[in-house]
Amino acid sequence: MLSEEKKILLLLHLIIFNYHGLDESERKLLIDLAAKHDAEEELTWAYSMMGNDYYSSHENIHNWFNERIKEIGTEKKLSYLSTVWQASVSKGFISEMEATAMLKIAHNWGIQKELLTLIRKK
Repeated sequence: MLSEEKKILLLLHLIIFNYHGLDESERKLLIDLAAKHDAEEELTWAYSMMGNDYYSSHENIHNWFNERIKEIGTEKKLSYLSTVWQASVSKGFISEMEATAMLKIAHNWGIQKELLTLIRKK
């Protein structure tokens, strides 16, 4: 996996988990995901993109995603969101805020129908 892909994956997880405040189990999931993909530097980068104020960085993050994601195919975009969905399931719950955020991102990325189809299958 290229560094840019790792950044997309980790930043996506970080913003979804952070919708309701990042708890210890979610921090652990992020650390484990970074370790799995040898992406500790990319995780540090994702935290720096988030900064101290989630709300002020939110628009910048979405603009960053929109620039990177437009050249990525549907299957790859879907795999990123699917990974976040599965991580949320693994912690025992998916909050309404997280689900809504994933659906909004899927809509922005042009894959909302595909994400809903994937979720219904699981």
